[in-house]
Order: sequence, then C-alpha cells, then structure tokens
Amino acid sequence: MVASEVRALFAVASRPEVVSLAGGMPYVTALPLDTVGELVQDLVSRRGPVALQYGSGQGDPHLREQICEVMRLEGIDAGPDDVVVTVGSQQALDLVTRIFIDPGDVVLAEGPSYVGALGTFAAYQANVVHVPMDSEGLIPEALAEAITTARAAGRRVKFLYTVPTFQNPAGVTLSAARRRRVLEICNGAGVLVVEDNPYGLLSFDGDTMRALRADDPEGVVYLGSFSKTLAPGFRVGWALAPHALRDKLVLAMESAVLSHSAFSQLAVGQYLTTQPWREQIKDFRELYSERRDAMLSSLEALMPAGCTWTRPAGGFFVWMTLPEGLDSKAMLPRAVNARVAYVPGTGFFADGKGSRQMRLSYCYPEPDRIREGVRRLAGVIEQELAVRDTFGTGSRSDRDGVDTPGPDLA
Repeated sequence: MVASEVRALFAVASRPEVVSLAGGMPYVTALPLDTVGELVQDLVSRRGPVALQYGSGQGDPHLREQICEVMRLEGIDAGPDDVVVTVGSQQALDLVTRIFIDPGDVVLAEGPSYVGALGTFAAYQANVVHVPMDSEGLIPEALAEAITTARAAGRRVKFLYTVPTFQNPAGVTLSAARRRRVLEICNGAGVLVVEDNPYGLLSFDGDTMRALRADDPEGVVYLGSFSKTLAPGFRVGWALAPHALRDKLVLAMESAVLSHSAFSQLAVGQYLTTQPWREQIKDFRELYSERRDAMLSSLEALMPAGCTWTRPAGGFFVWMTLPEGLDSKAMLPRAVNARVAYVPGTGFFADGKGSRQMRLSYCYPEPDRIREGVRRLAGVIEQELAVRDTFGTGSRSDRDGVDTPGPDLA
C-alpha cells in the first residue's frame, strides 16, 4: 500500500478560493436534509434498540429486498438471498479481491480504471493488465487478446474488473453490442466479471442501461452503492454474487468488520420505504446534467487547440487529454497555484501511463464555478504550451505508479 504525493496538494486545493474539479463527491445538499434528519430521529425513537445493536453479516433482510427492487431498474432479476450488504461498494470490491487473488494473479481492468480499485488490487499483490477503451467503452478484441497473452505467459487471469456505465474516470459507457461480446469472451475463457456500477441510474437522457449482471447471473458479480443516489455518508453498498460465492463473501465480511452498521442500513431502508427516491434520482440527474453541460461548453469555448475530452451521457466525470509534451501531474502544482484542481491521469493506471490525461469532475461545483475553474485551467495549459514551444517539451513528473487518493477524490 502506498500513499499519494498528490494527496498533500489537496489540503491546499480544499481551500474555498480554489475551484476543485477533482473530487467525485455527490452534491448531497440536493437531498431534502430536513426530511432525512426527521427520518433518522424517528428511526432512533422507534427502533433504537435494533438500529444501535450488532447486525447480520449478510445485511438487513428487508434492505436486501429493497436493493433487489433498485436493481430491477437495470434489468436485474435477483433474490435477496444472493445480496450481501457491505460498507460501501469499495468494501465489496475488497472482499471479492481477497477471495480470488493470490499474489501475482492477473486482474484485467479498463485503462484508465477507478483508482480505488487499483489501490485494492495492489494491496493484494495482483498484477493489473489494462484493456484499452474508446468512446464505446472497453474494446472486446483487446480483452480477448489480453486473456490469450496472459495465459500464454503462464499467468492466471482471475477476473475482469469493469465500470461499464459512465465510467470512472473516463465517463464513457460500454455499448449494448459490446456488452454482449464482453460476456461471450469472458464466458468462453472462464473469466469472472466484476461489474462496478455506482453511476448506472444517473443517465442524463433518462434511459437506464441494462446491467451486465442482468444477462449473466452466474458469470458476473455486481457491485452497487447508495453513495451516488442517496449519500456516501451512510456507507451502504452491496454485492450481488452467484450463490456459491455469496457464503464466502459473508465469511469475509464478518472477518473484516464482524457486522456493519445496522443503523445505516435501517436508515437507508426507511428512506427507500417512506421517500420518493425515484424522484430524487431524477432530481440528481437534472442537476448533474446541467453541470456536465456547463463543463462541456466551457471546454469547447476555452481550451487551447490540441486538447480533447470525452462527452459523458451520465455520471460525474470528463476525461481530458492534453497536447503532446504536457504532463498533467507535473502541471498540477501550478494549477493549484492558479486556484484550480483536477486529478492527474497517472493515478488511474497501474503501469505509469496517463501522463497526458486528467480527470475533471463536474458533480460538486455550481455551474458558474465550473466555468471559472475551466477558465483558470485553460490559462495554465496555455502557459505550459508556451514553455513547450520555447524549450521543446513541458516539465515532466518523475514518478510512476498508482496514486491512492482520499475518498473525496476517488
């Protein structure tokens, strides 16, 4: 496990005068906070002896039934017996990795990939092999080639880790045709798919993509979370696993924390029972769509020639590529000095790639702040281009590897 040298910069970046386009923090202020407070108070008054006690290692039975109702929006037909509630989906990923990975085993992951997953894989000494993406998500032919190459070298491929919908950090979505092909490739090769889907319900056009798990109950472990559709502070996520794996997940869960918070689970369950949660998700979609539009229009108007970026149809993130000769990690201190922050692309690769890329988040700042942040960032990039044009190359960072951020950046 390694700490991130980038993390120290964000003690400065969190100052109010800095526009942070870095953090993947949901805009929880959009929740009816008074109602949530009343709900919590009522929970303690009525069910305090249960809510404040130890709970089941698999999770509250009623909440597991409600989770199945949420997953039906993505085409998943599942029963509560195969749901394991976890401390956020991050813990679910940690438990799956603990169960499957021996040191040196191969995990296939999109390139770029979610930095929190890369930190987990590194902690269990997995060998991460990145599979490239394009605007339609993970490239199936590259996936098949990666499996063949790894096995030809005598290495064990344990699973494919993918965020197929509004991917973190790239913002792209795996197309329906490619979803079928990815499942065919992994089934044919006997490779498990770990589908991480925290953003799936945050589509800006209102259409919800069908989850991979919906079409392959035995070959896919589905990871879900209430962090993006309710609030991350509850720390409630889940894993939907094939029956044979479920018992091992419960054992690993009990080994890790004995039992998770009954209070948080019952609070989320009461929210789902008493509140119009589908309407709240619609409100989040509209809010994030407005902020996405503010970012894309600002990038189009202000960024120097040679910069390119993705155009997400949902979720939280835009992935931007800088012109040749620029290094996003080396540039970050100067960006923070100009009072704007982002996450360098190197943190999203296990092999040191991503020096020309950066992740820009639009979920938390107000639209006017987003526009101002993009203006400041464009000025920094223009200065870097001037240095490149004068000296032949921009300054470069000298450290490769995974940067493990704090939770506000992941």
